[in-house]
Amino acid sequence: MSAAVTTRPGAVLADVLFPARAQDAAGTAARARLRDLALVAGGAVLTGLAAQIAVPIPGSPVPVTAQTFAVLLVGASLGAGRGFLSMALYAVAGVAGVPWFAGAQAGAGGASFGYVLGMMLAATAVGALARRGGDRRALRTVGTVVLGEALVYALGVPYLALSAHLSLTGALAAGLVPFLVGDAVKAALAMGVLPTAWKLLGRRG
Repeated sequence: MSAAVTTRPGAVLADVLFPARAQDAAGTAARARLRDLALVAGGAVLTGLAAQIAVPIPGSPVPVTAQTFAVLLVGASLGAGRGFLSMALYAVAGVAGVPWFAGAQAGAGGASFGYVLGMMLAATAVGALARRGGDRRALRTVGTVVLGEALVYALGVPYLALSAHLSLTGALAAGLVPFLVGDAVKAALAMGVLPTAWKLLGRRG
């Protein structure tokens, strides 16, 4: 693996960790499609597993989970297109009955489903920024992660207000404020994990 591969503009971690092998054009394209399908499915499974790490919050129908952190990692690692597809697969499969929403729940209409929709936006935005180097330096990673988290809440909080018949103030108190400390921790973890992964890949090259 070349160090130039790890630093070229437009690359995300998955492109470096799982590069398409050089074959004939048809073989390379087929391999790339299979790789992308596996990455999309793997991102959805990772998010579903992370959603099961859930801690109930008194007075809120939405638990604290590791789900958002997984979404941020998926988006940054896969890029915008595959990140979006991964979260779309997670959402569609959950609506269809796969019990991998928070607390082993499934189906649409729950109070926290808006956050799932927001995760599609978050993975897309984080992936787009990652392709522009938004996950390679600590401070840029924080900005990328904070934007992703904000997009989750941009859909999650209004959906919570509608589904739980709360005022906007009540929805913010139940669906945003209790999670700010946890989100700061997730941003700090991402600030360490993502740039470190790029540094390690560069040393391997």
